Amino acid sequence: MNYLLDANTLIEAKNRYYQMSICPGYWHWLSITHAAGVIASVKSVGAELRKGNDTLAQWAKDNHALFLTESDTATQTAFAEVAQYLGTQESLMKAGALQEFLDGADPWLIAKARALGATVVTQERLNEQNRKKFLIPNVCKHFGVAYMNTFELLSLLDAQFVLAS
Repeated sequence: MNYLLDANTLIEAKNRYYQMSICPGYWHWLSITHAAGVIASVKSVGAELRKGNDTLAQWAKDNHALFLTESDTATQTAFAEVAQYLGTQESLMKAGALQEFLDGADPWLIAKARALGATVVTQERLNEQNRKKFLIPNVCKHFGVAYMNTFELLSLLDAQFVLAS
């Protein structure tokens, strides 16, 4: 896999610009792009999405193959390195920021991307001055993991959602 999707890319798409009822082509594109071995996500992102009680939760259940396991040795090693680094930054952040980050899918997403040499796709933006919470782009930058947003990915992969006549 070349690109790994953060939960927020799917949540924002579902809630805003690619709602399932008005842009089913986006969701179909995700499926065919995954089948081609280009995009995926991680199991912990899938678990976060399935906690909901909406169309996205059902979509995550129906597309379980999109979510890669984090149990491989390379990902586990990368996760330990991410957690260790974040621990050195804990005193610079708001109280509880480290535990909040480690309890979610984000460190697993970064670890998997690092293990695979993949790019993380997230709607978060780099903000090195932020001290409220750990941000995916900030952590990715430290580890040399590439990242981009949804629209950069769509442009890079020449995605088109054409209205059928």
